[in-house]
Amino acid sequence: MSGAFVLMGLSACGPKEKEPMNVVYIVADDLGYGDIGCYGQTLIQTPHIDRMAAEGMLFTQHYAGCTVSAPSRCALMTGLHTGHTQVRGNREILPEGQQPMRADTYTLGRLMRSAGYATGLFGKWGLGAPDSESTPNKMGFDEFYGYNCQRQSHSFYPDHLWHNAEKVLFPENANNARKTYSQDLIHARALAFIRTHKDHPFFAMLTYTLPHAELNLPHDSIYRIYENRFEETPYIGKFDKVYGGYNTSEKPLASYAAMVSRLDKYVGDVLAELKALGLEERTLVIFTSDNGPHHEGGADPDFFRSYGPFRGIKRDVYEGGIRVPMIAWCPGTVKKDSRTDHISAFWDVMPTLAELTGTALPVATDGISFLPTLLSKEKKQAEHDYLYWEFHEMNGREALRAGDWKLIRQPIVGDTRVELYDLSQDIHEDKNLAAEYPDKVRALEALMDSARTESPYFNFGREAE
Repeated sequence: MSGAFVLMGLSACGPKEKEPMNVVYIVADDLGYGDIGCYGQTLIQTPHIDRMAAEGMLFTQHYAGCTVSAPSRCALMTGLHTGHTQVRGNREILPEGQQPMRADTYTLGRLMRSAGYATGLFGKWGLGAPDSESTPNKMGFDEFYGYNCQRQSHSFYPDHLWHNAEKVLFPENANNARKTYSQDLIHARALAFIRTHKDHPFFAMLTYTLPHAELNLPHDSIYRIYENRFEETPYIGKFDKVYGGYNTSEKPLASYAAMVSRLDKYVGDVLAELKALGLEERTLVIFTSDNGPHHEGGADPDFFRSYGPFRGIKRDVYEGGIRVPMIAWCPGTVKKDSRTDHISAFWDVMPTLAELTGTALPVATDGISFLPTLLSKEKKQAEHDYLYWEFHEMNGREALRAGDWKLIRQPIVGDTRVELYDLSQDIHEDKNLAAEYPDKVRALEALMDSARTESPYFNFGREAE
């Protein structure tokens, strides 16, 4: 074991106190801050995630890496915010894949493998193409099962998935048939990975694509909870295997609610499996989402108030587009029924896991370990001077949070406007204070300008200079 973190003195470990902590990191896809009961949702049932929060720690101020998937996941994988990441947007490769990371990129998979962990990723990748240098197996993951291409993950009944470098075909799903449902297969593989490595330290990333559109899932007992609950207008869609799009959904509200509840069921299965294996007191489970809620394929975030108390959805840099749920669970180690207002982001996960495993990072990151908060230790929790995001669609958007101040510039190309909000007084970002505090705007703009380096591929829609 390479420098594995020893949980000495923590009641969670008992006679096995020298054993390293397993890690299960669950990433939902387009799940809003307000889509879960413990964050205020009233129409959708999420009992397992709510219990996870009751038995663990709920973060109120955790942020995704970006407001869309690929750059958000790159920030998570590399410990860098989008001013420094290689992937800063959903840059597509046809017929399958997205902008790859460089072959030498240091990732969470490589970090955990270097610490002696078995590593697995189950779900969506979206950070390369099947034949590129940037596939999960080449980026530190011993086992991968799921979608290489995030665009193809729009279909929940795909014609293929990937198991490592093997293309697993589903001819029974041809002609838009609904035979083999991808999420159940991915979930089964994830549970099998946990069982296989129960006697060895493991790191499992479960990147389910729920509740991303398309709004399509088995009409089973979970769906029937919501089937006749809402007044519905069918969504008429069109799906193309290469270029994306979304299939028709007869009952989009029921489908969205059932997708969130299905995700909740998967989380419950993971916790139950850990308990059945006797691993619950030495496995850290983190649940979060990759960005805010979507308005695609018939989804209606206004109906469910998926953004919670915030303004904005996916592709916005307002709080609703980037602030996401995060819950940490490890009975006996993470304090039961606790909440924290610590401000954290996806790029903090790498230094947190490095501290957890006692690994010296060989690269610089933009992150700060939140392990002291997770362990409720007396050690002072370091805080960020600022958090920064950039988004490269819609003529470009930037956001920076420093303390309770939030600065937004949008659009970057065109007639740019500057917005300044005091989140301590205006969590919905309604009152633009830029004209009242010009000195604060200048100071935060200087921080914003210094936060980013140039990218050869992502320049807010302009040709790179």
